[in-house]
Amino acid sequence: MNDITNGSQAPIAIGCDHAAYQLKEIIKKYLSDQGIDVEDVGTHGEESVDYPDFGNKVSLMVSTGQYERGILICGTGLGMSMVANRFPHVRAALCSEPFSAEMSRRHNNSNILAMGARMIGDIMAKEIVNVWLKTPFDGDRHQKRIDKFDGGQE
Repeated sequence: MNDITNGSQAPIAIGCDHAAYQLKEIIKKYLSDQGIDVEDVGTHGEESVDYPDFGNKVSLMVSTGQYERGILICGTGLGMSMVANRFPHVRAALCSEPFSAEMSRRHNNSNILAMGARMIGDIMAKEIVNVWLKTPFDGDRHQKRIDKFDGGQE
């Protein structure tokens, strides 16, 4: 795995539920070790919580432009991705392998990465995060499609 080497990467908001607490801590350390600032909105332990509480926080931060990108992790990633995609201007991608992470950036300009802690291990999660952060948006014909997400022109 080629680690993220660009220390000028914008800060990232991260949130999780109780099922993903351990993986969130691993990803936080991985990002910090790469020189990326992380805003952790919680949860901060393994006590049962409601995932929408944390999904809403990160999604609002990205939706309003406070953060360019966010990472959300729950047991499967499904709930967090559903929560996130209800927010305007959020394009959350549920990824369980690097190719989806790459294509979510290249073609969809995803700005929230959702992952399932019960679906992938920490090594795979780091690789997904790495690819997702390093991959640029291709723009061009894909921008026209992105514009349609929020009710843009045909």
